[in-house]
Amino acid sequence: MIQRQLGRSGLNVSALGLGCMGLSFGYGPGVDRSAGVQLIRQAFERGVTFFDTAEAYGALNEQMVGEALAPVRQQVVIATKFGFKDGNAQSGVDSRPARIRVVVENSLRHLRTDYIDLLYQHRVDPQVPMEDVAGTVKDLIAEGKVRHFGLSEAGVESIRRAHAVQPVAALQSEYSLWWREPEQTLLPVLEELGIGFVPFSPLGKGFLTGAITASTEFSAGDFRNVVPRFSAEAREANQALVDAIGDIARDRQATPAQVALAWLLAQRPWIVPIPGTTKLHRLDENLASTQLNLAPADLDRIGEVLARIPVQGARYPAHLAARVGR
Repeated sequence: MIQRQLGRSGLNVSALGLGCMGLSFGYGPGVDRSAGVQLIRQAFERGVTFFDTAEAYGALNEQMVGEALAPVRQQVVIATKFGFKDGNAQSGVDSRPARIRVVVENSLRHLRTDYIDLLYQHRVDPQVPMEDVAGTVKDLIAEGKVRHFGLSEAGVESIRRAHAVQPVAALQSEYSLWWREPEQTLLPVLEELGIGFVPFSPLGKGFLTGAITASTEFSAGDFRNVVPRFSAEAREANQALVDAIGDIARDRQATPAQVALAWLLAQRPWIVPIPGTTKLHRLDENLASTQLNLAPADLDRIGEVLARIPVQGARYPAHLAARVGR
């Protein structure tokens, strides 16, 4: 597996990480613990060294990561997150310093480790000065409980304020062929400050794989049910983008998912996407994208498609959109 460095942090990881959220949270019932542990270990065996979890995904999620990676702890980078009240994303944000410390102690126990490689603030808390958040993580780094600081879905001002107190190793935010807003303001600031970028939902929450159509029905616990971009009407309109990417994929003897991931990897050398999956064949498909080198002509063709086919539908409902970009 190709390695990449997240910005100028010195944190080296596999070019693709594994987003572990969907193993137990967000997309319906998930998988049982043993299956989740097995998939994480299979990812490591295939060269993945970067694993992403969070308090908000539930204790089980961190426990899966901890159990799977305990035998190879020194060979992997584990990222987790704090920032929601009682670890519940539905309850609002909470990044008070005392709360951060509670989350870290719980995460260390769940992950079966004495340090967290990369600790993210899951969402910016407007009630807690960013300087206090960054200062708390700086203290945790000095104590040896955390090694690097990250932010998730933060805006430019918050990034700059945090970085001035404790260097930010990585920003995690959504970025893909169907959500390119980070190109406008975030990527230039990350490049300036030497911060790595970790795109989540690099496959458009599954849509860019081509496996989801307007008639797809999601399970009751799947959060895509409330996402405007996943309304039947939006999916029908956005199918044109997937079809066009599919044409390019066939010409390159690849899959739409592989083209989508290869496109992200081609944008900057310090971008490390973290696609998630519960299926081994999808994991193998995703990892093969690191061997797909898109030529300038391919990138130009993709750019033409993106310019010609605007994506329909908001990526978040209004109450969740209000939490990002602060």
